[in-house]
Amino acid sequence: MKLFLCGIYLTNITNTRRHNSDDLPPVVTPRDLPLSGIRVLEVGQVIAGPFCGQLLGHYGAEVIKVEPPEVGDPLRVWRERDIDGVSPWWRSIARNKKSVTIDMRKEEGRKLVKDLAIKSDVIVENFKPGTLERWNLGPTDLHPLNPSLIFTRVSGYGQTGPWASRPGYASVCEAESGFRYINGTPDPQSGALLGPPIRPNLSLGDSVAGLHAAFGTVLALLSRKAREAQGQAGGQTVDVSIFESMINLMEGIIPEYDRKGKIRGPSGSSLTGIVPTNAYPCRPVPEAPTVPSYIVIGANSDSIYKRLMTAIGRRDLTGPDYAQNHHRVERQREIEDAIAAWTQEHTAEEAEEVLRAVSVPAGRVLNVKDIVESEHTRARGLVEDVRVPKASEDGGWSVKMSRAVPVLEGCDTKTRWAGPELGEHNREVLIGELGMSEGEFERLQRGGVIGK
Repeated sequence: MKLFLCGIYLTNITNTRRHNSDDLPPVVTPRDLPLSGIRVLEVGQVIAGPFCGQLLGHYGAEVIKVEPPEVGDPLRVWRERDIDGVSPWWRSIARNKKSVTIDMRKEEGRKLVKDLAIKSDVIVENFKPGTLERWNLGPTDLHPLNPSLIFTRVSGYGQTGPWASRPGYASVCEAESGFRYINGTPDPQSGALLGPPIRPNLSLGDSVAGLHAAFGTVLALLSRKAREAQGQAGGQTVDVSIFESMINLMEGIIPEYDRKGKIRGPSGSSLTGIVPTNAYPCRPVPEAPTVPSYIVIGANSDSIYKRLMTAIGRRDLTGPDYAQNHHRVERQREIEDAIAAWTQEHTAEEAEEVLRAVSVPAGRVLNVKDIVESEHTRARGLVEDVRVPKASEDGGWSVKMSRAVPVLEGCDTKTRWAGPELGEHNREVLIGELGMSEGEFERLQRGGVIGK
């Protein structure tokens, strides 16, 4: 059977995953997902490469994740750990994947990875550039064996250039991309950073690079058919860097600098050159009188601004002198102070209710508890309960995680299984897919080439 995806026919492969308990039925990937029939070999670890694999797996790709024996991907034990010692984050980022444990430092382990790559459509890796080449697993090694292979490579700075050999860490790349420079408190005199930059409490650069990698992979799959029709090899390299992915988010800072000599600096909780859009302090709720409360208001279009100022009783701040954004930028402090004076007299919920009644975009600053319990989240099915099966009396437990987006009409992208146990699919993949004999499987286990 073949599926038609955006002008390309993809051979459909039924993708079945068995739970680690024989008492539970197998989980089958639906055949009607956009990437059904695509096999992805993921040899990266932690966030950037694995997030790319997660996104591809959500939409039907069979993702075979290679992990080192005994320890697995470091993210298995990052941040909070569940009752089995495994991070709930792992259950999310590794969902819909098959775990195979292979020691890539050993020659026989690299041979197994090469054999899997020959049978794959995509390989995703986020090693330091040059690592796979030293292991004879780079594009020049694999493309002669599989000319159609898409080689998605995620690194700090790309596969070429003077910085290519640097270790790629999201925090550092965020700083060098300029992202950290525009996040923080501005110095009132110079407009530059006052104190250290503010970091979002997550590895934004890794996830942004993983998103670019997934996008690039799909583009390469779309172009493969056309390349092969022209007599070219269908495979190609998708070169993604954290540094460049972050710069891709930086809006107009480069053209602004080029044409106006403007170096955009930090702006606290507001947005440079757009007024009003900010986080405004509200009156704390009686149940928590010492807990600060804020509401974010985005009233930067001319008509919305007028509705906002009318709603808060400040029509004196409307008219020709405030009519367009460039007028309001010149009077930002006056406008911001007027809005803050009003919000401080109301709780965030009260302020939100007033502003939404007149169609002014406003929202409270929510935490994860608020999001999980939100009526909108529930109505959209954004948070799903995913079973972690265990061969025990209680049979395991459920983990809440965000569902895949974007939502595609007619596609059921719900999570099919949680991040697997370490090496859960060794037999299925190595014996079932590569045709390895039972004797060879046991020999490689004894030698530490594959996990037990």
